[in-house]
Amino acid sequence: MGMTMTQKILAAAAGLESVEAGQLIEANLDLVLGNDITSPVAIHEMDKFNSDKVFDKDKIALVMDHFIPNKDIKSAEHCKCVREFACKHDITNYFDVGQMGIEHALLPEQGLTVAGDVIIGADSHTCTYGALGAFSTGVGSTDMAAGMATGKAWFKVPSAIKFNLVGKPSKWVSGKDVILHIIGMIGVDGALYKSMEFTGEGIQYLSMDDRFTIANMAIEAGGKNGIFPVDDLAKEYMKEHSKREYKVYEADEDAVYDEEYTIDLSTLKSTVAFPHLPENTKTVDEIAEDVVIDQSVIGSCTNGRMEDLRTAAAILKGRKVKKGVRCIVIPATQAIYLQAMEEGLLKIFIEAGAAVSTPTCGPCLGGYMGVLAAGERCISTTNRNFVGRMGHVESEVYLASPAVAAASAVTGKISTPDELGL
Repeated sequence: MGMTMTQKILAAAAGLESVEAGQLIEANLDLVLGNDITSPVAIHEMDKFNSDKVFDKDKIALVMDHFIPNKDIKSAEHCKCVREFACKHDITNYFDVGQMGIEHALLPEQGLTVAGDVIIGADSHTCTYGALGAFSTGVGSTDMAAGMATGKAWFKVPSAIKFNLVGKPSKWVSGKDVILHIIGMIGVDGALYKSMEFTGEGIQYLSMDDRFTIANMAIEAGGKNGIFPVDDLAKEYMKEHSKREYKVYEADEDAVYDEEYTIDLSTLKSTVAFPHLPENTKTVDEIAEDVVIDQSVIGSCTNGRMEDLRTAAAILKGRKVKKGVRCIVIPATQAIYLQAMEEGLLKIFIEAGAAVSTPTCGPCLGGYMGVLAAGERCISTTNRNFVGRMGHVESEVYLASPAVAAASAVTGKISTPDELGL
């Protein structure tokens, strides 16, 4: 019986010739990730089992990003805990104010994630790195603690779903629309504890930013991980960003998949997930009535990269955010922030009437920099729209691409760039 990409990576990490779905294995880890919310819990767990050292100071990444710069005393205490731990263990990849970014954009940018890696992170969107052909998945803080201490983790080998992508997306259709379409099609538990494996000639038309977005939201379909083949574009990205060696794994021709779907990217339209689940999707032409918004957020680990900011800037240039709408733009890393400044994008955003933030997760999880009041609506490029996700339980979050979020900021209602004549 053949193996999928994910199964081959896990077999190698476990020192086994082969694995099959449902098998329990112990695998060696290439990277353990934590942030300012989840790391303190893991650190306290390490204290409980009297672990006074980490397995490899170079293979742990601690990123302060959720409530950074600190929004209150509690978040400051969390960061102090992690900062002291990083100092005590001389953690190489510790990222704090001024050097940090949103973790899932920062780590690939820093070259810490490459093809063939096995990565766990105490954050559900750790599955982002599958865009580079790595096995990466979110875990609880207790598993993070064990990983930091031992460099190993237990996994149940996932079965897989194959998504065959064909065709070329139209102008304003991006990776966000692709993954929202998929989640709308299979549901938020449609890939529960399964590997979402993307393949097909249509991948050549997806940029690395598109792929990061798609892999990032695999968890929103219940996926254990999302993963893409390692093509020339992925190799170029790793060559530019990393000095580490990578290993390419390919699925066997007789690999077993629970389901297979073919998606023609040329037929997809801009898609919006209505409250209060990512599966509650509608294409823009299915929205019958005006959905008036109070806020537009462009950023997050899902859509705060350069391509996202360029798209938003192309729409906002020479236009104004509608009176009464708050538009917040959040570059995902310091490097992205700097490049956006050098390209003149920040000037475009500010002249349009948007607020530009330092890198932070901020409003995505209702942290700060855009918390919603009762009855308010936000269109956002983030990844979740659960009840109360961005503030009050009576607020509403609509998930969309940067193109739709920017156009909506101008019109004051959910809109596409086409409605602006673009």
